[in-house]
Amino acid sequence: MNSTTPVETPSVLKHHEYEPTLGDRWLAFLKKVVANPETRHKSLDFYAGLSAKTPPFRHADPALSRIIRFQDRSLPIHLSSPIILAAGANKYARHLADFASLGFGGITVGSATLAARDGNPYRPRIRLLEGERGMQNAMGLNNPGIEVIAREVDKGLEACHRRGMAVGISIADTPGLTDEDEIIAETLAVFRKAYAAADYLELNLSCPNTGADRLDSDPSFLATLLREIMDTRKSLAPRKAVLVKLSPDMNARALDNTLRIVADTGITGVVLFNTFPAEKSRYLKLRAPETFLLPVTGEGRLGGLSGRPLYQNTLPAVRHIRRALPKTAIFAAGGVDHGAKVLDLLAAGADAVQAYTVLAYRWNAAWKMQDELLTAMRARGVTSLNEPD
Repeated sequence: MNSTTPVETPSVLKHHEYEPTLGDRWLAFLKKVVANPETRHKSLDFYAGLSAKTPPFRHADPALSRIIRFQDRSLPIHLSSPIILAAGANKYARHLADFASLGFGGITVGSATLAARDGNPYRPRIRLLEGERGMQNAMGLNNPGIEVIAREVDKGLEACHRRGMAVGISIADTPGLTDEDEIIAETLAVFRKAYAAADYLELNLSCPNTGADRLDSDPSFLATLLREIMDTRKSLAPRKAVLVKLSPDMNARALDNTLRIVADTGITGVVLFNTFPAEKSRYLKLRAPETFLLPVTGEGRLGGLSGRPLYQNTLPAVRHIRRALPKTAIFAAGGVDHGAKVLDLLAAGADAVQAYTVLAYRWNAAWKMQDELLTAMRARGVTSLNEPD
């Protein structure tokens, strides 16, 4: 075993508990003062900008740097740490480079649609599940449109690279479209604009919180769409990684069918997972009864769940998919709230992790996870997260 390679842990699922700090108690107080979670959500990019201007300035430990090299010869991406801010946190591509000050080694912007969207008009469309360290949301893909997002990413990309961050753009179709040709044409239009700006692309085809049918629910159409996207990539340069974000509610057969489509169409990688459809929360081991979840759309829908309860699916799925698709890149998302979990996921075969909901429960969460990751690495004799050349 090389000392740069994370050691796979036993198959027992570990949540790696953490003790609340003074900062966490301060965060809990702020949540009472600013009671609206969407207001807090909107203030995240402002806080990132403020942190970037407030000493002392901190930089990630070099041992955490990660270069992800893709088997399809897409351009590698460079991360100062393997912790990426997941899509949904920064929907408007603001203060991008400043998120390095919060401890992130990368950021996925969006999801972006062709035109600007206000999203779901119902309020509140975000709820925190404090007892679960989770979140319920149905924002509805609110974003300023791909033109604005691509322009902002293009403008901020060089500064992000200087701070050791890669930038991806998550793209989605406009909810409510039903004509397949129209969906394909629109998705390709968004894809081309995002491709020109970002380091990598993330296809959000499994969003459970818009009230519209998910594109990943029809395997035949999913295969057609992914082929069209990858055929379009052949005409674009340079070659960039394209990852598809999967839903965590698929049964084993549906997941394996989807993985075959991913392999057959040449998709670079997968993101495991999107938020969990809250209507199916009975399949999660929640402490609270299902009736605890309240509607987050005017039609009475429950939206998607994120946070700690999803980790029970994330780690086993990474292990399964790494065995099934050994050459496919994996970004693990869902319940990542501790640095030892990051190492567990990397050891299981993930190339990087994504996190977001943890920011609602841990003050300076990404920095804390970096410290915990370093501690876990030392305990396992791992000196670096990069494989030797």
